Amino acid sequence: MGLLDTLLGRTKPVRANLDALFALPSAAVTLQVTSGLTSTGRAGVCFKPPSGQSFSDMQAELEKMLELGDVTNPAPSPAAPASPTAPAAAASPTAPAVPAAPASPTTPPAATGPTTPAAATGPDTPAAATPTEAASLTVRHVGDRFGYRWILVEGGGLEDLVTRVHMVHSTLEDAGWSPQLLCSVFGFAPDEAAAATGEAVTKPIFLVYLAKQGTFYPFAPVGEEKRDTELELRLRGVLGNDLPVEADLSRWFPLWDLPVA
Repeated sequence: MGLLDTLLGRTKPVRANLDALFALPSAAVTLQVTSGLTSTGRAGVCFKPPSGQSFSDMQAELEKMLELGDVTNPAPSPAAPASPTAPAAAASPTAPAVPAAPASPTTPPAATGPTTPAAATGPDTPAAATPTEAASLTVRHVGDRFGYRWILVEGGGLEDLVTRVHMVHSTLEDAGWSPQLLCSVFGFAPDEAAAATGEAVTKPIFLVYLAKQGTFYPFAPVGEEKRDTELELRLRGVLGNDLPVEADLSRWFPLWDLPVA
């Protein structure tokens, strides 16, 4: 901030620290192993909308960008599994030409070796289906009773959600509305397979991301406007090595009636 800004009492908006967002997928693995919690496939960005048509136009453009990301990602996927070049190489007529030699026992194993089927049915084939999951992402926006707006992203994997949430934050910042950002929220729910373990969490929780601080905190609502603070403090210890957890507990504000649930 320059001298003139200081004299005139002007302040520059604090830019959000978005780098910590990309640590969330690895922290989700820790949550699943230690607490039996998995991503619900839902996330949301909460902000206070300023008045004016320019913001409405920007919001509509942002939603189109998020939806276009879902359409363009799956485009390369059909080409990957449908490439006939690999099977053609395995079925080339040159391979049977080798057994035409005298009855040498070493020739048939070379022609019928296991390498050809392995190339055709390798693990790369199912991996090509992952962009299809990204195609199931949906984007919508809702308001809450406190006057805030939510851009909700639903479906797909956690990595997809993090990418979309980062896009929302960056777009709002570039448009000069960084002060309007409140937080982002990612939903987690108990994994049925891990429910039998003694350390498993049996209720849904949320990880709240404070963009200006670049920190997270767990939020565990129970009942009507009540929270399980004991569970939240326990999860703080679980996530401390994977995420920057907000140290100031006064910033762990409750978020009631979350549309991410």
